[in-house]
Amino acid sequence: MPGRLPLDSGRIASRAEIPRAGRIVVKVGSSSICGANASQIGPLVDALATAHGRGSDVVLVSSGAIATGIPFLRLDSRPTDLATQQAAAAVGQNVLIYRYQDSLDRYEIVAGQVLLTAGDLENPVHRSNAQRAMERLLGLRILPIVNENDTVATHEIRFGDNDRLASLVAQLVHADLLLLLSDVDALYTRPPSTAGARPIHHVAFGEDLAGVEFGDIGSAGVGTGGAGTKVAAATLAAASGTPVLLAATTQVAAALDGADIGTWFDPAPPRR
Repeated sequence: MPGRLPLDSGRIASRAEIPRAGRIVVKVGSSSICGANASQIGPLVDALATAHGRGSDVVLVSSGAIATGIPFLRLDSRPTDLATQQAAAAVGQNVLIYRYQDSLDRYEIVAGQVLLTAGDLENPVHRSNAQRAMERLLGLRILPIVNENDTVATHEIRFGDNDRLASLVAQLVHADLLLLLSDVDALYTRPPSTAGARPIHHVAFGEDLAGVEFGDIGSAGVGTGGAGTKVAAATLAAASGTPVLLAATTQVAAALDGADIGTWFDPAPPRR
């Protein structure tokens, strides 16, 4: 499996074409793989390994360092002060990457840890260095696992989740698909727990979502993102030409197999 050549990259226009995507960025949130949901790492890795095995380049953007570190610091809840959040991230990142590699060992796939900040991808020199490293990892059939460098960065800790970082990574590696996973199976017209909420199956490029009521995505009390951050990330990626699928973490295998699930965001049309 490690020696297989990647698929030919090319634009994909629908969910059904996902299995032929040459390069896929998958983002998973803290609440999906931490605490009571830590057991979801195994099925997530199964799905990633299947895509990797058919020749796709796979990049995983994983939140969860702070949430994973909380019990090791003997804390009962997510810390509110920055220093303790950074300490939890330093401990949790080590544990998190171990859990992923332990699961990937079943497939003889090696993970490469990549810690970035959004600022790294906005600085031309840092961006070039990150791009070179990522391309080399993918060329060696390593599965990069990217996370915000929470011990030195404050953006993710204070303002959101890794959704924007995942979008920037998708741009960096010229991904054919960005798959955003959460606890919810789609984008809804209003928070899915409220009466009258309807799933949105498809979002055309440039479509006005002003009437959508964005609620939180994530139910374990450890994540920081929400539907708004998912839509912002999807819009950013779509504008650069990368289609986006928003789905539940429990649906990752079906999503990567091209099932008709989740919310599909059309990419910008190719420039002529």
